[in-house]
Amino acid sequence: MQKNRSGPPAKGRVTLKTIAEATGLSLSTVSLSLRGGTTLKQDTRDKVAAAAKALGYVPDRAGVRLRTGKTNVLALVLDGAEDSIDFARQMIQGIGQAIKGTPYHLTVTPEFDRQSTDTIRYILEHKNADGVIITHTGPRDPRVQMMIDADFPFVSHGRTEFFTPHPYHDFHSEAFATMAVERLAGKGCRRVLLVIGDDSTTNYHNIVTAFHKAAARNAIETTLFERTVGLTPAEMRVKGVELARSPDRPDGIICDSEMRALALLGGLMEAGVVVGEDVHLIYKQTSGILPTMFPRLDSVREDILGAGIELTRLLRMRIDGAPVEDLQTLAEPQPQWRSDD
Repeated sequence: MQKNRSGPPAKGRVTLKTIAEATGLSLSTVSLSLRGGTTLKQDTRDKVAAAAKALGYVPDRAGVRLRTGKTNVLALVLDGAEDSIDFARQMIQGIGQAIKGTPYHLTVTPEFDRQSTDTIRYILEHKNADGVIITHTGPRDPRVQMMIDADFPFVSHGRTEFFTPHPYHDFHSEAFATMAVERLAGKGCRRVLLVIGDDSTTNYHNIVTAFHKAAARNAIETTLFERTVGLTPAEMRVKGVELARSPDRPDGIICDSEMRALALLGGLMEAGVVVGEDVHLIYKQTSGILPTMFPRLDSVREDILGAGIELTRLLRMRIDGAPVEDLQTLAEPQPQWRSDD
């Protein structure tokens, strides 16, 4: 009886040889395809991927690491602050889309202390990832310094002030602040409040600087409501009530967070303010929640899912040896002007 060579063996683990026999391809072609070899034709890679899935192939990570020194793992060190609605899910989903069909897997570690280097130190010491993505970077972020010193592949979601260049992808927050101020100026606003969170991030400094510059050009009086990152939504709502009842209430508000904007709106409305008439508000949008609840409010959208995809692209290029200077990108804000006046 002729042996059936199209399926897995009756016993034992599925190997590269098993896939090669099932597909009729060479062992080297199968190996290259499973490593994400871009020199192969797409139909070849699809054929190998389909066979590996059908046969239940599971890579021997210990063996891969011994042969190549690689783990095929990307690590996301995710900030634990609740600044943005749906940030974590969209970021993980974007990275997941970017590594689909590649040998890479993702590990996620939440981090609640932005000055801590414990997670990065652990990754560097144990070499349990090929590269790292970090979020919410500060101007002199110690995590960035540690990975620069170790010459370890990483990319940051956010810029820093280090003299040594490093890979990053960031939201163009200066453009966000500028277009928001100009939009409010066009609506006749002359007293504008900027509601902004953690002053330890580079993003904070970029937004505040651009806000003041744009306001000066448009002869707008400015006020900052800062360090709001530690306030609960309930506390933020109270601040909205207090703001509505203030004798020097602003006629325009810019909010850097959809989460803070939602709580603030609750307080303003509770105090009888008609948003869009008494006060104009523009917020940075990271989900579809506020546009659904307040379809007339202006916003500026940041594509978090797209950021996850881009961060992964940059990190894989860095792992493959691409020069740092080619791995620094900005995502332009997407204005969502909804009101007619």
